[in-house]
This record gives sequence, structure tokens and C-alpha cells, in this order.
Amino acid sequence: MRSLLLSLMLVQPALAETCPEAPDHAVRLAELVEEVRVAKNEMHAAPISNKMWELWTDAPDEAAQEILNRGMRKRASFDLVGALGDFDRLVEYCPDYAEGYNQRAFINFIRQDYDAALPDLTRALELSPTHTGALTGRALSYYAVGRLGEARADLEVALGLNPWLPERHMLADPNMQGIDAPHGDDL
Repeated sequence: MRSLLLSLMLVQPALAETCPEAPDHAVRLAELVEEVRVAKNEMHAAPISNKMWELWTDAPDEAAQEILNRGMRKRASFDLVGALGDFDRLVEYCPDYAEGYNQRAFINFIRQDYDAALPDLTRALELSPTHTGALTGRALSYYAVGRLGEARADLEVALGLNPWLPERHMLADPNMQGIDAPHGDDL
């Protein structure tokens, strides 16, 4: 408890300041997209994808990085409420940092609150259009709420960036043929 209070005291003054711009990794991400597109197989693509994640999770400053890392540790230990609180703080502090939105959306996805995840995934993609994690997350969220045409469209864009994504098999799903699921009386 003492270490938690100490870390909050250290982070709070930084949060009173304005978050700097997120690091611009656009050129390196474009290079990695080209590398992953020509990867021979999933095994060769995995380390390239990991390099992309290293760039997406490079926060704008130390305070933001600490909040992000703490939230991801909480998520990994299934403290979803604590993680959600951290990602709320991150988005409030760094509203132009895509990964804050993506991580908060992931928590809502895990909680099966897809309607809460979708706006955050959309914002993450506005800030980082080639973020395949956000694209596949939004595709999976659309799929979960029966918006199959949108799910397929996002998945196709994601696979255009990285053809080795684990979600690539979803395109073979007969439900993903671009027709939205029936609702209400249509069932």
C-alpha cells in the first residue's frame, strides 16, 4: 500500500502537466508493415508484429509509460477494474495517444462490453490508422454485436497490413460474408 501511495504521489504532479505528443513512429511502422507483408510465414511474422507492439506501447513520457505499464500489469493479473481506471487516467492525461484508447477498449472487450470498446477503437484508429491491434479489436467487437459487414471490412484492412494475423481465419466463417446478423423480430 505504501508503494502504491508513493507511486501515485510521484505520478500525480506529472499528470497536472500537459502530455507531450506521442513519439512519431510512422516511418518505422511503415517499414515493419512492408516487412510483415513479405514474411514467409507466421513464425517469421511474429517478431515483426512484436516490434510493432513495442512502438505502439511507447508512451509520450515517463508518467504516461508508468500508467500504461501499470494498467497492462493489472490486466495481466485480471484486475480489470484497476486496469480500466489506469487506462481512463492515461486517456485523460494523453488524449492524443492511441494506445491508451486501444488498451481501454481491450479491457471492455474482455468484459464483453463491446459497445464501450467500439468508440475507443475508432479513436485509436483515428490516431494510428495502421494499428492492426485496434483494427482486429474493432473487427472482433463488430462481429460480437452482429455488425458483420463492418467486421469483415476492418479485418480485410488489417490483413492487408499484416496477412499473418491470427484472426485471418475468421474470413472463412460463413457469417463473415458481408451480411449483418438479424436483429429482433428478424430472428
